[in-house]
Amino acid sequence: MKLTKTDPRTDNEMDMTPMIDIVFQLIIFFMLITDMTTKELEELVLPIAETASPDKPNPDEIRPIVNILSDGSILVKAKLYYDPANDDGYAELKQYLSNMVRQMPREPLDETNPGGPSVPANPLLIRADQSTPFKHIQKVMELCGLQGIQIWKVQLAAAENAPEEEVE
Repeated sequence: MKLTKTDPRTDNEMDMTPMIDIVFQLIIFFMLITDMTTKELEELVLPIAETASPDKPNPDEIRPIVNILSDGSILVKAKLYYDPANDDGYAELKQYLSNMVRQMPREPLDETNPGGPSVPANPLLIRADQSTPFKHIQKVMELCGLQGIQIWKVQLAAAENAPEEEVE
């Protein structure tokens, strides 16, 4: 014997399956996007800088980022471009920088002569572990001056000191 009365016109059951599917798809989407945004940056312990400005690049600009590990290995977007154990004379890194220069916007070398020679307008960001010998960073900077590359703007990544908490 049924004690409750139901009205088929007002009793509607909601199927939550499509809602759950959409939520899971959104979670997967955001997990993938988060992974893609950090793909260019390797896990490094950056040197501490007393004065540094936050790095806020324009996402529309082409900006090469080179990561140098403490052993001298050079990675770009998680791909090994130079391995000190297999010294190839930085051939892959030279090729990468040369390709990036061709894609980057250019600005005139001499502002008074806009039709003259031009150089890449965007800087190269070099990220190096704090225990990386400077000779590896210097080599990347030397490659930037080679004919066919000529990246004249270079930025070095550094970590800021954590602000000290005020004691009252």
